[in-house]
Amino acid sequence: MSRIIVIGAGPMGLAAAHRAANLGHEVDLVEADSVPGGMAAHFDFDGLSIERFYHFVCKSDAPTFALMKELGIQDKMRWAQTSMGYYMNGKVHPWGDPIALLTFPHLSLAAKIRTGLQMFLTTKRKDFASIEALTARQWLEGGSGREVYGKMWKRLMELKFYELSDDISASWIATRVKRIGNSRRSIFQEELGYIEGGSQTLVDALVSAFVAKGGRLHLSSPAEKVKTENGRVTGVTAGGRFFPADAVISTVPTPLISKLVPDMPADWLQKYDAIRNIGVVCLLFKLKKSVTKNFWINIVDPNIEIPGLIEFSNLRPIEDRVVYVPYYMPTTQPKWRWTDKQFIDEAFGYIRRVNPTIQQDDMVGATVGRLRYAQPVCEPNFRERLPPIQTAISGLQIADTCFYYPEDRGVAESIRYGRMMAEAV
Repeated sequence: MSRIIVIGAGPMGLAAAHRAANLGHEVDLVEADSVPGGMAAHFDFDGLSIERFYHFVCKSDAPTFALMKELGIQDKMRWAQTSMGYYMNGKVHPWGDPIALLTFPHLSLAAKIRTGLQMFLTTKRKDFASIEALTARQWLEGGSGREVYGKMWKRLMELKFYELSDDISASWIATRVKRIGNSRRSIFQEELGYIEGGSQTLVDALVSAFVAKGGRLHLSSPAEKVKTENGRVTGVTAGGRFFPADAVISTVPTPLISKLVPDMPADWLQKYDAIRNIGVVCLLFKLKKSVTKNFWINIVDPNIEIPGLIEFSNLRPIEDRVVYVPYYMPTTQPKWRWTDKQFIDEAFGYIRRVNPTIQQDDMVGATVGRLRYAQPVCEPNFRERLPPIQTAISGLQIADTCFYYPEDRGVAESIRYGRMMAEAV
């Protein structure tokens, strides 16, 4: 059996380390943060344990269910009837089912029929190879029409990707539509899931099982360099300490690879460096009253510079009303440098615009989380641009969330890839 070093204790790293330990390997898991979990980690929000970045479960997330069963926590899975809305022209409109589509006041009948048909057929497709060369805009305009893209999608894409909004893969957006569209009780009722106690329940169970198998978790130990000799990995320097290894699994963002693995051939490093990412400033509000009845609201308004609100307490029962407000953007945007207070003031103003009955004293608390590498920018034919997971250096595997393509970031894909990498050693 091998000595394995796993870099990064997010869901993918935890899944890889857990699987490798179960297979009998000697495993050290190194993590820069003081807590495990990565984007799934919780924090104490004035007495409430909750994720800094929102998560939900869909019915197609089979790897999550299988791992929860293996860990003995399958009874912690919960499902809730949820709904989506569109805020447009000063009003929240129902969205996401045939009746909502037919009664939506801002699309022509022809546009409603076209978008309904495109979204339905997307949920039934087995793969998206035929649209792989298209951008999201080309695919949506070709299927639903320019009216639908202009009114329903254009502003959302621009507020997430800014100048990169026309570079996004059709396969990537279609996969998102399919995942959400297939998480339903019926065509009239969306149903999303959460883990009782939040994602921390899964993180804690993974850590406990990993340690019980002899695995070693090293927190506050940022990986500094993957060391090699004669084209083969020999170990990792992390937190000022050298960990010898026969194999290394890296799950950190690809923009960090050039510094972390300087011995990688130059043509490989160029591929990692070419992968673009955008950041996220994710605000979390605790309120006295609900904003709307919806879990998710898309916002299309020229005077509101956020693509939506996620009222998490409409999914997971929480005493207070909890709302996430994500600001996705390339970190080159001037707004990225705003203070926490600037973001909080602006976002709370938007919440009050969506629901004017909310007053200033209805805000119980607010906090801000930031992540520089939050969302890979997946262009058409993105898979062709990715280097293989098994690198040119023997014994070294590298993957981050962009390797899930065309799937988006998610715990289920993290589990699948983490386990796959451990089994490949």
